[in-house]
Amino acid sequence: MKIVVIDGQGGRMGGMIVKKIKEERPDTEIYAVGTNSTATSTMLKAGADYGATGENPVVRNAMDADVIVGPIGIIAANSILGEVTPKMAEAVGSSYAKKILVPVSGCNIIVAGTQERQLSANIAEAVATVCAMCG
Repeated sequence: MKIVVIDGQGGRMGGMIVKKIKEERPDTEIYAVGTNSTATSTMLKAGADYGATGENPVVRNAMDADVIVGPIGIIAANSILGEVTPKMAEAVGSSYAKKILVPVSGCNIIVAGTQERQLSANIAEAVATVCAMCG
């Protein structure tokens, strides 16, 4: 199973996701794809097996991912302070992968029916979903 974690800015959320998945499923291979090198580095330090940075790695890894995890902004062009390019958003949105998106207010996307919670609670739910998919 190919799990791709995508994050931007400082990669804090992606790093937390990678760390928690590795704690629960240490044998799971995780591909960290950052919109910038700081985000990629943070996710690699958290335990990701592979890392790459930028638009083409997002596009390429979204093509054959089984699961994509990241902030909800990865499906919206120009989100995360403009770090998500239209090609990135299209690649993630068009991927056949299951997408586990963490709601965050910084992306200016409000999903009706979700409740305002701490980031750690949203990440815990996302990780539980990923781990359940791993069997």
